[in-house]
Amino acid sequence: MTPESHSPTGTDAPRPAPPPGCPAHGTGPGGLRRLHEAEDLKELYEELRSEHGPVAPALLHDDVPVWVVLGHTENQQLVRTPAQYCRDSRIWSPLREGLVKPDHPLMPHIAWQPMCSHVEGDEHKRLRGAIDAAVATIDFRGLRRTINRSTQRIVNGFCEEGEAELVGQYAEHLPMAVMCHILGMPDEYNERIVQAARDMLRGTETAIASNEYIMQALGRLTARRRAEPENDLASHLITHPAGLTDEEVREQLRVVLIGAYEATANLLANVLRQVLTDPRFRAQLNGGQMTVPEAVEQLLWDEPPFSTIFAYFAKQETELGGRRIRKGDGLLFAPLPANVDPRVRPDPTADMQGNRSHLSFGGGPHECPGQDIGRAISEVGVDALLMRLPDVELDIPEEELRRTESIASRHLVELPVRFTPRPPQDVTQRPSHQNQPPAQQDWHIGVSRPQSGPAPAHPASAAPSGQRPGPAPQPAAVRPGAAVPVPPSAPEPARPRGAWQRFLLWWRGY
Repeated sequence: MTPESHSPTGTDAPRPAPPPGCPAHGTGPGGLRRLHEAEDLKELYEELRSEHGPVAPALLHDDVPVWVVLGHTENQQLVRTPAQYCRDSRIWSPLREGLVKPDHPLMPHIAWQPMCSHVEGDEHKRLRGAIDAAVATIDFRGLRRTINRSTQRIVNGFCEEGEAELVGQYAEHLPMAVMCHILGMPDEYNERIVQAARDMLRGTETAIASNEYIMQALGRLTARRRAEPENDLASHLITHPAGLTDEEVREQLRVVLIGAYEATANLLANVLRQVLTDPRFRAQLNGGQMTVPEAVEQLLWDEPPFSTIFAYFAKQETELGGRRIRKGDGLLFAPLPANVDPRVRPDPTADMQGNRSHLSFGGGPHECPGQDIGRAISEVGVDALLMRLPDVELDIPEEELRRTESIASRHLVELPVRFTPRPPQDVTQRPSHQNQPPAQQDWHIGVSRPQSGPAPAHPASAAPSGQRPGPAPQPAAVRPGAAVPVPPSAPEPARPRGAWQRFLLWWRGY
């Protein structure tokens, strides 16, 4: 255990704060770092790791003390030991002592609410069970079709321009369009709800108002589905045997909507940035050495969608990473530094393909319930965009790309690109390189896959090189003008799609 301390975070005695104008900006009482003033959270986390080890003291807005958990092992211990740590902020000492005001910018994240991520025991099982059951009803084949159609609609909005900004016009819109469809409120999808989600997650001065806007939209959805249930996630929550109240339904919908939206918007932008700025990465995708799902997993290691998760609270006096944690202390679960913990990843640039032990989706009882939805949107969204715009290129030097920093996440500001202008495509068709989707070719196991180019009118042997192909086969034994004999029996009519083709089409969402 660490020695007794008078600091609210359990650190050594407070040190004098730097005088006004001192270069040691971004520090508060006791010389602790203010997370919300950091210009580069990655750099700050490494400085904290060097100074304090795997668990470091820091400050939130209004100089509210908190622990930042930096180590991979320590983060796992935090989320997987519910007997010691919980998500119920009502036991948080700064909140109980009045240090956290009702208008605190992080209040939408920290204030206790009747949702699965804030409760424990039987109540957690009841609410989380309802969410898991609702998510389990999602048809992922149909989900991929929805993602493709949403991609087509969004790309149709800028494909003729020859230029676009892929964060604001694509990465922030595709996840919200898909999530509104999944929840059952496609009519609520618009620029306003996208901006409200972004504002709330940044923890700005208007975050509380943005949260209220989203809750009103979810309230309208709950009222409609309570009266007329349909086959969507909101209806499945309402009709679940757990008997959720309207308030509980709204809160669980918010958990799924915001969690999946933010994670996916950041992940999608990060994968696209990597494709556009790293020729080797793109070559691996184009050459088949890396699949899009593998690329997504690599970025979950390198750029987790959430820098930190608000928040866990100590239920009892304990120890974590060599630090004494007092009952009521707050702790930030931090995937960003945990994923590059030198104890588990000595080389932060190492290829992590096939390794899913990153902490980007949390862990333990509160592991993200919508992570498979986020993966599907990112995988299909990247693949579909590159199909529509195969020659897309970054339109500014890589070093000019900027990010906004918040305690919760690192968000790419913009990703301007250029490409060959292309006409819109039918939203009901799969995204294609061509101006019009190519006609599908039937094939099945036991028959050669059709070759590229115009398909022959009949599966008979092709004419030898240099010889003009003859007309379509006649019912005679020999085709006029052909130099080779025709097989003695007439070819079979085209058979239905084989199992492999049907599986591929199902997997791709068509």
